[in-house]
Amino acid sequence: MSGSRGPSVRQRRLAAELRRLRESRRLTGDDVADRLAWSTAKVSRIENARTGAKIPDVQRLLDLYDVRGDRRDDLLALARDAGERGWWEDYRDLPRPLADFIALESEAGTIRQWESGCVPGLVQTEAYARRLTEGFNELSTMPPGEIARRVEIRIKRQDLLHWTKPPRLLLVIDEAVLRRRVGDADVMREQLDHMARIGDLPHVTLQILPLDVPHSVVVESFTLLEFPPAYDVTFPDIVHTESITISHSADERFTHMYRLAHNSLASQALTPAETRQRIIEARDLW
Repeated sequence: MSGSRGPSVRQRRLAAELRRLRESRRLTGDDVADRLAWSTAKVSRIENARTGAKIPDVQRLLDLYDVRGDRRDDLLALARDAGERGWWEDYRDLPRPLADFIALESEAGTIRQWESGCVPGLVQTEAYARRLTEGFNELSTMPPGEIARRVEIRIKRQDLLHWTKPPRLLLVIDEAVLRRRVGDADVMREQLDHMARIGDLPHVTLQILPLDVPHSVVVESFTLLEFPPAYDVTFPDIVHTESITISHSADERFTHMYRLAHNSLASQALTPAETRQRIIEARDLW
C-alpha cells in the first residue's frame, strides 16, 4: 500500500495564510510566479501545502506582500515550526488518510469523540489494539510485520495524552463497548482497567452513555478536532469518521452539527464519577 506524509496543521496554516496574503494584494498565482521567477506550479504547491515552504521562499513571499514587523516574525516562526518532522513520517508505508489524521490529531487543542463500536484508539491497550487490527485481515490481508507496525503506531499516538501541554480529550462511549468482547477475558479486563486510569487524567473527560437511557441522537462514531490559534493564524475544526474507510471534513456546517451531537450525547451520558464505577462493574463481569 502506498503511503504519503500528511502535511501538518502548521504547514496548512502557513499555506492558507500565504494564500490569503496574496489574495489581499490582489495578485494571482501567475503574478507571483512572474515577479519571483518561479513556476506557477510552485506557488500552487506552497499555497496548498503539497510541498514544504522553505524559509528563503517564505521570506521572498513576505517581501513581495510587504509583510513586516511582528507579523513577519510570527509567520517566519510558523514556517520554522512547519519544517519540523512529525514522528509518523518515519513510517513510510503509512496510508495517506491515516497520516493526514495523525498530523491533525497531534496538533488539536481539544478532541471530542463519540464511539459506539470499540474502545477509542487513544485509550486502547496494546493487546486490545492488536486483536482489532488482526480482525481487519478478513477485509484486507496484512502480513504480521504490518500488523505490528499498525499497533505500534496506534500506541505511539497515545503519547499526546502525556505531553506537558496535552489536548483536552472529551470521550463519550456507548456502554455496549464495555460488553463487546475483543480478544479474551484477560484482554478485556486489562482494557477496562486502563480505560479507568485514563479517565482519571485531569485533561480527560470520560463518559459512558448507558444502554437504558433514551438516545435522542443516533449517529455514527466520529472525532471532532478543534485547533487553537497559532501565531495568530486560525485553522478550521475537522470532523473525522472512520469505519472500513476514513474521511475528513472541514465544512463548518458539518463540524457545527457534530459538535451539537457530541454535546447532546454528553448531556445524556453518565458523569465521569458514575462512568468510572460503571467501568469497574463491567470489568468484574469478565
